[in-house]
Amino acid sequence: MTVRQLCENCRTKYFPDKEAALMKKKFAALLALLMVLPFSGCAKSDDPKAVTKEKTEVSMAMLRLTSSAPLFIAMDKGYFEQEGITIKAEWFDAAHPIAVATASSKVDVGATGITASLFNMAAGNQKLAIVADKGREEKGFPSSALIANTSAYASGVTTIESLRGTRIGITQIGSTFHYMLGRLLEAKGMSLTDVELVPLGKLSAIMAALESKQIDACILNEPNVTKVQSAGFGKMITQVGDVIPYQTSALFFSPEFLKKEAVGVRFLRAYSKACNYYYDAAVAKKSPEQLDEIVKIIAKYTNAPEAEVKLGLPYIDRNGRLLASDIKTQIDWYSSHEMIKGKLSADQVTNAVILENALKN
Repeated sequence: MTVRQLCENCRTKYFPDKEAALMKKKFAALLALLMVLPFSGCAKSDDPKAVTKEKTEVSMAMLRLTSSAPLFIAMDKGYFEQEGITIKAEWFDAAHPIAVATASSKVDVGATGITASLFNMAAGNQKLAIVADKGREEKGFPSSALIANTSAYASGVTTIESLRGTRIGITQIGSTFHYMLGRLLEAKGMSLTDVELVPLGKLSAIMAALESKQIDACILNEPNVTKVQSAGFGKMITQVGDVIPYQTSALFFSPEFLKKEAVGVRFLRAYSKACNYYYDAAVAKKSPEQLDEIVKIIAKYTNAPEAEVKLGLPYIDRNGRLLASDIKTQIDWYSSHEMIKGKLSADQVTNAVILENALKN
């Protein structure tokens, strides 16, 4: 028997005709309520689009580098806002302080180079995790490059082999620049003992030392590679990616942020959407208009001229996936140079599950 039939039988049996008109109105209202409630409950529980995402602030430490392009795109085009996330950007000038801030959960997300200090924190049982690609050295794509000052280049410092005996500027021991230089030298049968390392702390200090000729050469990232060449005080020796494949930088989550799995998935869903947009424009070059758009966005956040940005767009995976095999290569290299204390495997410091969950939805 239907709800309507049940209500009609009750009205006829228990109420006389003189009250029929009044009770008919009451039973009509009751009938409407009984029919609506079950369906309203289903709509609330079954439709994922009907669930409002909780507004969440996510603090993120980052550098003003071209390899942060997907983050800039996600911020500028509202992809994070679509996931209910407000980004609190905190700007740094070197990778190591970002790793420290992230490992101690002073920020939720770190976006920078993968360094020995980050690996040491993981080896020391700090539960931060590398979760996505943020730029890699890939043959045929600009990202990081070995640069000589113009005088050194004119005097013959034009190849990796000719670096022997020169002064090379890096940010810090154990930095991505230290690693790249070591790998480049080893690729040509040399070692770090063949050069003089000059740790200068910050990218701005390296560029100033290159211009003043206090160092003979250095490795820089875009847009700084193009910037020093355009300014006339640097000459490129080689792109790093033309010599070695290398997962230069990544996104990593702090120990506390890793506990917020649902927010992490939302964050990476927005990020991977931006990676799609960047890849189609800068790598696949599907649309000149889209390319011009992302160049403007990157220039806005890096404070670099659009013409320089356009010349130095790096390779980034379309979905933000890591070059996972290279993480082990890095750990092995740093360990062989006694820069990692204790034992560490790639599985201890990476987490691909959060991104894969984001890509499923």
